[in-house]
Amino acid sequence: MFPAGEKWADDMNMIPTRTAALAVMAASFMTLAAALAEDAPRLTPVPVDENAGYLKLDQLPNGLALLPPAMTSPAEAFDQDVARAALALQGSDRFKLAALDADLHFPEAAGAFSCALGAPITAKDTPTLYRLLQRVMSDASNATAASKQKYRHARPFMLDGEPTCQPSEEEELRRNGSYPSGHTSIGWAWAEVLGETAPDRLDKILERGRAFGESRIVCNAHWASDVVGGRTIATATVIRLHADPAFVADLQAAKKEVEAVRAKNLPPQRDCKFEEHALKQTRWLTP
Repeated sequence: MFPAGEKWADDMNMIPTRTAALAVMAASFMTLAAALAEDAPRLTPVPVDENAGYLKLDQLPNGLALLPPAMTSPAEAFDQDVARAALALQGSDRFKLAALDADLHFPEAAGAFSCALGAPITAKDTPTLYRLLQRVMSDASNATAASKQKYRHARPFMLDGEPTCQPSEEEELRRNGSYPSGHTSIGWAWAEVLGETAPDRLDKILERGRAFGESRIVCNAHWASDVVGGRTIATATVIRLHADPAFVADLQAAKKEVEAVRAKNLPPQRDCKFEEHALKQTRWLTP
């Protein structure tokens, strides 16, 4: 558990008064980070395959140039505040939704934005969009690899001893740096791309993209600054993708697919009532 001794407000937007517990927590955090750095030979970045995405490795945005160093103050104290408050969501429907968001395997992952889009995203109904999301996932993930490897940021569950929403993945997560969040980079890149396929649904799609990243905080797998950094990398990646002819061609085809599937009024493949309820259980956790 995080150090005890503070009364935390129920409102997720309220920042509690810090006590000496934060100092203890920060010291523990630094110790973990140092240990993680010493473990460098075992640490591996997100698997990189330049043939899976649209971009070659030397075309990816430079996260080391775009992001501030990890573990800076006062961001560190804010990270700890948010992580501790988010523990109250464990076991809730929001935690269950965060677990769904954590699964990046297709076809399941393709449905994460189906409610926001108002249509199914499947290999059958939207084949070009389905494949586009897979390729964008690879680019958005690969763009975080250099920063993850450099900073080797320890994750919240490594400090607080509480579970994540994917217990079976925790051992791998221990060996993979936290900063910036690869899941967030993927989710925000998806949101930006999907927003272009259905501009009238843009607000709902971006709102879902924000929640997708914040699910990593709810999962106890990432810090708030990891999520913010992931969004930055995602935006840079999508901007670069628009200079790639293959991506642009696929995006245009995907737009037509989305128009066609929405005209058929086919339902999303996710439980939208559950998703709406779950998202109401938390307030925004990041700037």
